[in-house]
Amino acid sequence: MRIAIASDHGGFDLKESIKKHLKARGEDVTDMGTYSSESVDYPVFGNVCAQAVISESADRGIVICGTGIGISIAANRNKGIRCALCTDTYMAEMSRKHNNANMLALGGRVTGTDRALEIVDTWLTTDFEGGRHQRRVDMLDSI
Repeated sequence: MRIAIASDHGGFDLKESIKKHLKARGEDVTDMGTYSSESVDYPVFGNVCAQAVISESADRGIVICGTGIGISIAANRNKGIRCALCTDTYMAEMSRKHNNANMLALGGRVTGTDRALEIVDTWLTTDFEGGRHQRRVDMLDSI
């Protein structure tokens, strides 16, 4: 799977850990920045990662800021993006099963590395159920 990953400074350390984990899993990972813990603006990186998913240069995207809130909002400003901020594996599972989330947001200052890796693994291995959920997902782009 081709995965784009991006963060601001508040998510940089977690991004680096996730990136290493994904590469160990054999995933094709593209780091969209930031490349240090120096202060940057999260909307830029949420948008850059979303554009990779929209253009289909990535199958899915993972974005991280301090809480995950701002960068998820930034990503979701793009038509066709369904970015889910997940704080546990149940949320990650349901974001895929019912909402077909194509981006995952995490909070680097609020989610520990071990939990984040569990969330990422759950999110990547859960399929969309389709069926009755497809109609609702289709509605998202028409609103």
